[in-house]
Amino acid sequence: MSWYRYDDANNLVLTLHIQTGAKTTEAVGLHGDALRIKLAATPVEGKANTVLLKFLARHFDVPLCKVLLKQGDKSRHKVIVIYQPNYGPDVLYNDFQG
Repeated sequence: MSWYRYDDANNLVLTLHIQTGAKTTEAVGLHGDALRIKLAATPVEGKANTVLLKFLARHFDVPLCKVLLKQGDKSRHKVIVIYQPNYGPDVLYNDFQG
Protein backbone atom coordinates (compact mmCIF):
# COMPACT_ATOMS: atom_id res chain seq x y z
CA MET A 1 0.00 0.00 0.00
CA SER A 2 1.16 3.50 -0.81
CA TRP A 3 0.72 6.75 1.14
CA TYR A 4 -1.39 8.15 -1.70
CA ARG A 5 -4.00 7.03 -4.20
CA TYR A 6 -6.50 8.54 -6.61
CA ASP A 7 -10.22 7.97 -6.15
CA ASP A 8 -12.74 7.40 -8.97
CA ALA A 9 -13.13 11.16 -9.52
CA ASN A 10 -9.33 11.62 -9.84
CA ASN A 11 -9.09 13.31 -6.44
CA LEU A 12 -5.88 12.68 -4.52
CA VAL A 13 -6.23 10.79 -1.21
CA LEU A 14 -3.25 11.08 1.16
CA THR A 15 -2.47 8.98 4.23
CA LEU A 16 -0.35 11.05 6.62
CA HIS A 17 1.40 10.67 9.96
CA ILE A 18 1.68 14.04 11.68
CA GLN A 19 4.33 15.22 14.13
CA THR A 20 3.50 18.54 15.80
CA GLY A 21 5.73 21.06 17.52
CA ALA A 22 8.44 21.17 14.83
CA LYS A 23 10.45 24.27 13.90
CA THR A 24 9.22 24.16 10.31
CA THR A 25 6.37 22.52 8.43
CA GLU A 26 7.68 19.98 5.96
CA ALA A 27 7.35 16.45 4.59
CA VAL A 28 10.18 14.38 6.10
CA GLY A 29 9.80 10.78 4.98
CA LEU A 30 7.73 7.67 5.18
CA HIS A 31 6.23 6.22 8.36
CA GLY A 32 4.94 2.78 7.41
CA ASP A 33 2.24 3.31 4.79
CA ALA A 34 1.95 7.03 5.55
CA LEU A 35 3.91 10.13 4.64
CA ARG A 36 5.29 11.79 7.78
CA ILE A 37 4.84 15.54 7.97
CA LYS A 38 6.30 17.75 10.68
CA LEU A 39 4.11 20.73 11.59
CA ALA A 40 5.19 24.02 13.10
CA ALA A 41 2.05 24.08 15.23
CA THR A 42 0.65 22.61 18.40
CA PRO A 43 -2.38 20.30 18.44
CA VAL A 44 -4.48 22.80 20.40
CA GLU A 45 -7.99 23.79 19.27
CA GLY A 46 -7.43 22.44 15.76
CA LYS A 47 -4.47 24.72 15.05
CA ALA A 48 -2.28 21.87 13.74
CA ASN A 49 -5.04 20.71 11.38
CA THR A 50 -5.41 24.25 10.02
CA VAL A 51 -1.65 24.54 9.44
CA LEU A 52 -1.64 21.13 7.71
CA LEU A 53 -4.52 21.96 5.38
CA LYS A 54 -2.97 25.31 4.41
CA PHE A 55 0.40 23.61 3.80
CA LEU A 56 -1.23 21.05 1.50
CA ALA A 57 -3.34 23.65 -0.34
CA ARG A 58 -0.21 25.68 -1.05
CA HIS A 59 1.82 22.68 -2.27
CA PHE A 60 -0.94 21.33 -4.50
CA ASP A 61 -1.91 24.82 -5.73
CA VAL A 62 -5.58 24.55 -4.82
CA PRO A 63 -7.89 26.75 -2.73
CA LEU A 64 -8.16 25.73 0.92
CA CYS A 65 -11.77 24.67 0.33
CA LYS A 66 -10.50 21.85 -1.94
CA VAL A 67 -8.52 20.21 0.88
CA LEU A 68 -10.64 18.02 3.16
CA LEU A 69 -9.62 16.31 6.38
CA LYS A 70 -11.54 13.07 5.88
CA GLN A 71 -10.28 11.10 8.92
CA GLY A 72 -8.16 11.78 11.98
CA ASP A 73 -9.36 15.13 13.30
CA LYS A 74 -7.83 14.39 16.72
CA SER A 75 -5.25 11.82 15.67
CA ARG A 76 -1.69 11.79 14.33
CA HIS A 77 -2.90 9.47 11.56
CA LYS A 78 -4.89 11.47 9.01
CA VAL A 79 -6.56 10.86 5.68
CA ILE A 80 -6.78 13.94 3.46
CA VAL A 81 -8.62 14.37 0.16
CA ILE A 82 -7.40 16.99 -2.29
CA TYR A 83 -10.02 17.72 -4.92
CA GLN A 84 -8.61 18.08 -8.44
CA PRO A 85 -5.02 18.93 -7.44
CA ASN A 86 -2.84 20.85 -9.89
CA TYR A 87 0.16 18.70 -8.97
CA GLY A 88 0.73 15.04 -8.15
CA PRO A 89 1.97 13.63 -4.84
CA ASP A 90 5.58 14.05 -5.96
CA VAL A 91 5.44 17.73 -4.89
CA LEU A 92 5.58 16.47 -1.29
CA TYR A 93 7.74 13.41 -1.87
CA ASN A 94 10.43 15.43 -3.65
CA ASP A 95 10.72 17.71 -0.60
CA PHE A 96 12.52 15.05 1.40
CA GLN A 97 14.17 13.20 -1.48
CA GLY A 98 16.49 16.13 -2.08
